[in-house]
Formats: sequence, C-alpha cells, structure tokens
Amino acid sequence: MKTVGFDLVGPIGAKATLGLIVLQADETLEQDFRRLFPDRDVALYVSRIPSGEELSTDSIAAMEAELPRGARLLPRAARFDALGYGCTSGTTLIGAEAVARMVRRGVETPVVTDPLTAALAALAALGVKHIGLVTPYVENIAAPVRDAFEAAGFPVAAAVTFGEEAEARVARIAPESIRAAAREVAGSEGVEALFLSCTNLRTLDVIDDLESELGIPVLSSNQVLAWHMARSTGATLAKDAPGRLLQTL
Repeated sequence: MKTVGFDLVGPIGAKATLGLIVLQADETLEQDFRRLFPDRDVALYVSRIPSGEELSTDSIAAMEAELPRGARLLPRAARFDALGYGCTSGTTLIGAEAVARMVRRGVETPVVTDPLTAALAALAALGVKHIGLVTPYVENIAAPVRDAFEAAGFPVAAAVTFGEEAEARVARIAPESIRAAAREVAGSEGVEALFLSCTNLRTLDVIDDLESELGIPVLSSNQVLAWHMARSTGATLAKDAPGRLLQTL
C-alpha cells in the first residue's frame, strides 16, 4: 500500500471546545446541549460517570470519586475552554469547589462549572433575589438544594418537589406536570424567579411559555449551565434558546 502525505488542520472547536461530564442515568442533558449549541465550530465532548438507579445521598457521594476518571476519558488532544459537571444535587452535596478540584485532576481547563454555580451567576445577572424552586428529588436531596440557594443569598420563597427517587422516571416526568408545579410555586408571595432543578428534567420546551404566562424569569439546570459555559467562552447558543436569561449574553 502506498503511503501519501497529508496536511493538518486546527481543532473542530474553532470557536470553543466544551466538555460535559454527565451521569450514566441522565437522558436529557446531552440532548439539550446539542440543541443549545448547534454551531459546528463549537465542539462538544461528553463523558459519563456511573450513577445509581436511585438518587440518594450515598449514590451522589460515590460520584465524587468518579469525577477524575470521567474527566480523563475526554479526548486528551482537545484543549477545553470550559467543562461542565452535569448534576445539580451532586454539586450541592459534594460542593462546587470540590467538584472543580476533582474535575481538574482529570483534564486541564480554565473553567469548571456546574448547574448550581451557573444558577447563582444567572440569578445575579438577572438581578433577582427571592426564588421559587421546583425539584424532582426526595426530601433529603431537595432540602440541601434549597439550603444551598439560601446560603448563597437567594432566599427560597416557595418550593415543591415531585419526590421521585428513581432516576429513570425523572426523565419521564411530563412537561405539563412541570408546568403545573411551576405555576403553584410562582403563585406564592415574594417569588421573583423560578428555578427548575435537575439536569434530567425535560425543561427546555416549557421555559418560554412559563415566562410569558407568569411574567417572571424561569431558569433550569440545563439552560443555566449552557448559558454559563457560553458566557465563559464566547460560544454561541442557538437563536431559539429559551428564556430571558439569554438576553444577558
């Protein structure tokens, strides 16, 4: 066989190279990110880490040890502009600083973010303080998420949860159920914005309708994570990316 010469070109991510560490059980985050970052010059690489079939404090704690391993499975030749850890409750229990530290054991990147860190930045960008919270979690997972917002200076005026323990069922929660929960929370006194928590909830298609109906910003884990990574890197989001948050870019 004849050997021929070849030329080399630059990386796929001519505008930005993004990485995601996604839970094994998550069916939603990767799909949402491919909708939110359609630009061919924005490279998106995904690694997964084991996660339990049931969401519990034990299964979340076990993820911490897997984070460096998951990061190491991303392409070694890629130069990542930002990397996101795709678990809101996991960040809450492990801690954002610990998440960033574990991720950087596996990959070099100037920016490590997560849905909680991104949500706090988004609320600050929108200039709102008192929020309403919708989660799918059982109480001992939902309460620390609420407490994390309050500890960061964003009081939770109202919160509801679906109380679901099985990860496989979270991705099947109907959009209309999410809308109904959001309406209930938004009706409480003092709610200035809503946060729909969990990367496995299918929220992208309800955000715009809820904002129009309720007249307040509606944020979700996947939306804020994408927004924060776009803001940190200059990566362009889809023109139809939902929510008034995107107007702050």
